[in-house]
Amino acid sequence: MTEVLPCLAEAEADVQGLVEAHMETMLGVRFLASEYSTGPLHGGRIDSLGLDENGAPVVVEYKRATHAGVIHQGLYYLSWLMDHRDEFQCLVRDRLGAEAAARVLWSGPRVICVAGAFTRYDVHAVREHRRSIDLVRYRLYGGDHIALETVASVHGHAAGARRRTNTGVGGPAPWGRGTAGAAMSDLSSALGEVLLGLGGDVAAVRRKQYTAYRRLRNFVCVPPVRHAKILAYAKVDPKGVDLVPGFTRDVTGLGHHGTGDLEVQLRSERDLERAAGLFRRAYAGA
Repeated sequence: MTEVLPCLAEAEADVQGLVEAHMETMLGVRFLASEYSTGPLHGGRIDSLGLDENGAPVVVEYKRATHAGVIHQGLYYLSWLMDHRDEFQCLVRDRLGAEAAARVLWSGPRVICVAGAFTRYDVHAVREHRRSIDLVRYRLYGGDHIALETVASVHGHAAGARRRTNTGVGGPAPWGRGTAGAAMSDLSSALGEVLLGLGGDVAAVRRKQYTAYRRLRNFVCVPPVRHAKILAYAKVDPKGVDLVPGFTRDVTGLGHHGTGDLEVQLRSERDLERAAGLFRRAYAGA
């Protein structure tokens, strides 16, 4: 047995190239552009542009080690991006198609800062901003491994979802105020409380087709309640789960709203208790 000591990259460009080549796996973000010019008037270059799993625009900034300006730099470019929405949507259309461009989630833009280290002042600073900012620390282990650790994560507008009550996780049920409807509404609210309660870094991102619960990446997505059950799609490998008919199902390769290959069907509080371990596994992997 030999010890493999952690180290930093030789240059910032090495970190950027590695993350851009595997951005969806590492950050849950689809890569759009590298060193994107903000024009002669603004006079800057955005390290990486991307689109996250829920369609939110993402600015990614890299630093080899600790750098006092990484957060402000990311916010500077995010401000430019919000003022040039048409340009960004054209970029999305060119790279990912018209459907993705039409579904850009402008209410939830994000900055992800990837660096060798962050100071306590950086962690405090992100909590004072209204934007969604993730601080991600990297370490290289030999020539074959990289470790990513979320140091701080603030979810901006999405944090307001935590304060909402009695709204459920997937929108109103279609059947009105009957007994079944009230039961599903209560179960929906309980599910939202369980998922948000998994950690202080969890945000609820609401889209028309689903509500995503995420840390750095989505870990559970819940479509609107349509029948006498709630469906939750968890990012857990179905091959590692003892599937129970009527409760869990492998939906790998099957179309559904949101992300996650394990479908969990909830009809009662007892089902929610049974699913708690699966949700914790999904959270741990995000």
